[in-house]
Amino acid sequence: MQSRINNIRQQIQTLRKDDQHVLLVAVSKTCPIEQIELAYNFGIKDFGENKVNELLNKIQSTSLPINWHFIGHLQTNKVKYIVGKVVLIHSVDSIKLLQEIEKESKKKNIESEVLLQINVSGEKTKYGFKIDEINDIINISKNLFYTKIVGLMTMAPFEADTESLKDIFNRLHEKFIDMSREKSDNINMKILSMGMSGDYKEAILSGSNCVRIGSYIFKG
Repeated sequence: MQSRINNIRQQIQTLRKDDQHVLLVAVSKTCPIEQIELAYNFGIKDFGENKVNELLNKIQSTSLPINWHFIGHLQTNKVKYIVGKVVLIHSVDSIKLLQEIEKESKKKNIESEVLLQINVSGEKTKYGFKIDEINDIINISKNLFYTKIVGLMTMAPFEADTESLKDIFNRLHEKFIDMSREKSDNINMKILSMGMSGDYKEAILSGSNCVRIGSYIFKG
């Protein structure tokens, strides 16, 4: 595992632009806590989970100060369980979910950081806002006080070829740059989460500064 982690870090260093910091989030869903702790000891501090119950069990199973990310589809009735326990929710895909995060964050008097999930490719099987809805969502979000939108996230189709990947990632990167000029107390576009084990290289070259890698790290 250590050699795989070192290899992925080296590839990120090679691909990124000089001023581009790329956050590596290890996707640890279905992995036992022992594997997560091993990866942590090899230098990875950020881990992503996509199931609320599994996330909560893992949080209780380790004393390590892990930065937990929630990366899966989040049901509104599960929000109360993870607010305050994750550093970032990657998958806000509806106004209803955004409002629920705001409500639970207000109850706990904490600020929650989130990414808007964007369905750039328009796949019917994927959750997320359309790319042309982003401006409206941002305007609505200016009325929030306990929820901070810090970026955008997308997942490309698994069967996409290199040119399709570039098109998807470049389109969202352009929108991200445009929205980065939008400044308010609860909007600070600093994270563009694109790229997983199979397409992180294209994503980084297109401007991603957060990649989610699971199978390569834990399975080789």
